[in-house]
Amino acid sequence: MCESLMKLERFSFFFAVWAGVSGNVQAADLLEIFRAARANDPVFASAQAAQQAGQEKIPQARSALMPSISVNANGNFNDNNIQYRSAIAQPSGNSRYNTRGYGLSLTHPLFRQQNALAYSEAELQVVQTDAQFRMAEQDLILRVAQAYFDVLIAQDSVQLAETQKIAIAEQLEQAKRNFEVGSTTITDTLEAQARYDLTSAQEIAALNNLEIKRRALQQLVNVMPKEIRHLGKEFKLEAPQPEDMEKWVDDAQINNPQLAIAKAGSEIAEKEVARQYAGHYPTVDLVANYSNNQSSGGSFGVGSDNTNRSIGVQLNMPLFQGGLTDSKWREAGANFERARHEMENTRRSIALQTRQAYLGVVSGVAQVKALQQALTSSESLLEASKLGQEVGVRTNLDVLNAQQQLYSTRRDLYQAEYSYLISQLRLKAAVGLLDEEGLIKVNQALY
Repeated sequence: MCESLMKLERFSFFFAVWAGVSGNVQAADLLEIFRAARANDPVFASAQAAQQAGQEKIPQARSALMPSISVNANGNFNDNNIQYRSAIAQPSGNSRYNTRGYGLSLTHPLFRQQNALAYSEAELQVVQTDAQFRMAEQDLILRVAQAYFDVLIAQDSVQLAETQKIAIAEQLEQAKRNFEVGSTTITDTLEAQARYDLTSAQEIAALNNLEIKRRALQQLVNVMPKEIRHLGKEFKLEAPQPEDMEKWVDDAQINNPQLAIAKAGSEIAEKEVARQYAGHYPTVDLVANYSNNQSSGGSFGVGSDNTNRSIGVQLNMPLFQGGLTDSKWREAGANFERARHEMENTRRSIALQTRQAYLGVVSGVAQVKALQQALTSSESLLEASKLGQEVGVRTNLDVLNAQQQLYSTRRDLYQAEYSYLISQLRLKAAVGLLDEEGLIKVNQALY
């Protein structure tokens, strides 16, 4: 069912992209890109396979607690030559005969402490595998969002460079006309020409960067989308709810999948200590056997038909294994200490990551608002500089600098908006709540 759904998602996205090439559908949005990546990204596909493999740990461990049954059969041709060295007359010579037989044996563990502890470890390994898959799902969302917004900022950079180049070209032409009529010096023309050449170089770099970012997005979905949607009027700035950083940290300590992996690893290591020490314990098994052997002849020329049945309890007590059991027990103890310290390090790292993500959202809101105001001021400055140039109180260089400031501010604003959205997703990922629903909310800001 899951595989069929992924194939449907892959086909739907491929159709949308190829139809988009001919202009029949709208540009792809973030949600469509994510669903295509979920069906095509090899990293996520690897995580899915790893989860499926991890689910097999429990039946494998359970098998060690279940009865084991085996059957055997044999058939032989015998050519026997006997020469007796005795004063008593005994028949000597060759005897040729067939033997065949079969047997059935059953062994059922009654007490095997190591196997019971191995089953408990398997349960924790499945918990660990599930947490790893949840983390892979969140990582896919973050990688898709980052690649998507990287393409958007790269497209914005190209557009801004082209627009700035056109505006500088107009200033260059005006400077040339003013120089020809003698109202300005050659300096204005040289300044405009230098700024035009610099912007041309920046445009080339922006185009190259855009191609790289588009290829990075293609790596996730295995196809190159023709167009993707930009931020629209639905884009809103929202502070984290609740506005309590430590509450977010507490939630991360409970729900973060990376910490769940570390906790399960520590518990597995602790149980492994007990499992290795259980190597000193005896084992008790129920053992049952049935066998039937038939022979058409024998050493005395007489055939036989032999049937044997047995059932009983078998105890094995390890006494000495050259120090192997104690060595493995000490090794497991050291590994437990390592896992315990790694879990504590993970706990602290997650707390730091959560605080960073929270502050990223808070500072992102403030930064976007500040840049929005700065953009308004830069637009006013450019208009004032152009007017000042007309009346002779501002130079051509002042206008060029005002244009540069306006486009730099606009690019910084776009970057801040995308970084704010990424920070929102990272904050949800830190507390283990990032899923497709969270992506849908971000996708609503696109048009």
